[in-house]
Amino acid sequence: MLRRLAIVLAVLAASGGCAATGDDGGGESRAGSTGPITFATGRDTTAYLQPLLDRWNQAHPAEKVTLIELPEAADEQRAQMVANLQARSTRYDVLGLDVVWTAEFAENGWIIPLERGSFPLDKFLPPVVKTAIYKDKLWAVPYTSNAGLLYYRTDLVKKPPRTWAELREQTQKITKKHDIEGYAGQFLAYEGLTVNFSEAVQSAGGQILSADGTRVTLEPAAATTALEFLQQGLREGWIPEESLNYKEEESRLAFQEGRLAFARNWPHAYGPARNRLGDKVAVTTLPGPDGPGSSSLGGINLAISAYSQHQQTATEFIRYFTSLENERRVLTEGSFPPVWTELYDDPELIERFPYLPVLKESILAAEPRAASPHYNQLSLVIASTVAKALTPPISESANDVAASLKAELEEIIRTQ
Repeated sequence: MLRRLAIVLAVLAASGGCAATGDDGGGESRAGSTGPITFATGRDTTAYLQPLLDRWNQAHPAEKVTLIELPEAADEQRAQMVANLQARSTRYDVLGLDVVWTAEFAENGWIIPLERGSFPLDKFLPPVVKTAIYKDKLWAVPYTSNAGLLYYRTDLVKKPPRTWAELREQTQKITKKHDIEGYAGQFLAYEGLTVNFSEAVQSAGGQILSADGTRVTLEPAAATTALEFLQQGLREGWIPEESLNYKEEESRLAFQEGRLAFARNWPHAYGPARNRLGDKVAVTTLPGPDGPGSSSLGGINLAISAYSQHQQTATEFIRYFTSLENERRVLTEGSFPPVWTELYDDPELIERFPYLPVLKESILAAEPRAASPHYNQLSLVIASTVAKALTPPISESANDVAASLKAELEEIIRTQ
């Protein structure tokens, strides 16, 4: 209790601009202080970040930012951040958070609330802004967005599928006629499977958790429909058994190497696929039972550590880093989906990135994952339960699995 109280007091002091004693014993007002900062985020695989940081450093020689690259895997990033913040370390200033971590980090007092009026949130895609809000407060600023897309081979597909039935029919015809597998997503037992299952549930008209993460809203009908879609694909072979070991990278490689006719993946897979397959690649929105489906919303938000010693500089840096000019560079130099709405309607950008209109449609129809401080634990249960139901020989009833999953999730929330 004492430690929790200390954390809460630190957050209140930082957000209110009152004096707060940091770990260095300086006793300075961290909310109004300026100076060098660090930016902790996942490994930069495209080498686009440093030039953006260099521009800031050239203009702010007394407030330079240093990049701290964390592991590429989101779970490992979170583990390092949590260990750092639980120790109340001042090493991290700005944190690049997966959108599903907002509630956990806010609830634990690890990040500070931000002033909404300090950022042009009205210029951002509305669903993206929701991922940075918890209990009616802004805890981070959207930096990149993400939504799932259906990749397909234009030399094999005349018209992309809009429903699961059309996807099944097309994959079965293609796999019989060509030496190629059908459809795959991310079906290994990790966060990716939670996302894929959540998308199937949403597309069937359901929802796993309430928006605030306090109630399990998983309806048996929607969950059963979602599971049966995946189970049917594996039983009939148009979802290859090999995909049960796929994360994002494995599914990306399988598609761009010509081993899949269809693949569910994030926008980052578009460039490499086009480089390899050229005009044979196109994307559309995810299919659903009766029409276009619904994606889970991904992306990175920028937050400020409650233990940062230079929170004013951190705030200014986030404002700079999420500006329209830099968001354009996020797309053109990093190939990551920006958060500014107008960039998705820019003719020059659409010519260079033809998937932008589809991606905008997907983001606007996407659902944020539940804002729960216990999201990580809930996700582990979802992924492990669904993975077991998909493992051959598939013998478990989808309805029984859905009922069991709902009971497990309710138990987690009840005991927290």
